[in-house]
Amino acid sequence: MFGPPVPCDGGIAIPARNPRTRTPSTAEAGAWAEVLVRHQLLHAAVLAPNGQWLTQDRPESPVRVRNGPAAMVELAADIQHRIRTTRNRTR
Repeated sequence: MFGPPVPCDGGIAIPARNPRTRTPSTAEAGAWAEVLVRHQLLHAAVLAPNGQWLTQDRPESPVRVRNGPAAMVELAADIQHRIRTTRNRTR
């Protein structure tokens, strides 16, 4: 199911992410955006009319432009990875 373990800084092996077999849809990106905001992992995530996503980490942080659904889903994956590696280091 997962690829071979990849060591991280703390010496804990974390399986490598599997590459996607399809391009994320706008609906999938929207679902991830909603989850990230609901769980306060992002302050805001808004779909612009041109298909880009505008995200903001905290109310005082700058707005970042994400180019399309794939970039939004990649952001969600990066946040999950950061949470998991941080959680493993504190155990």
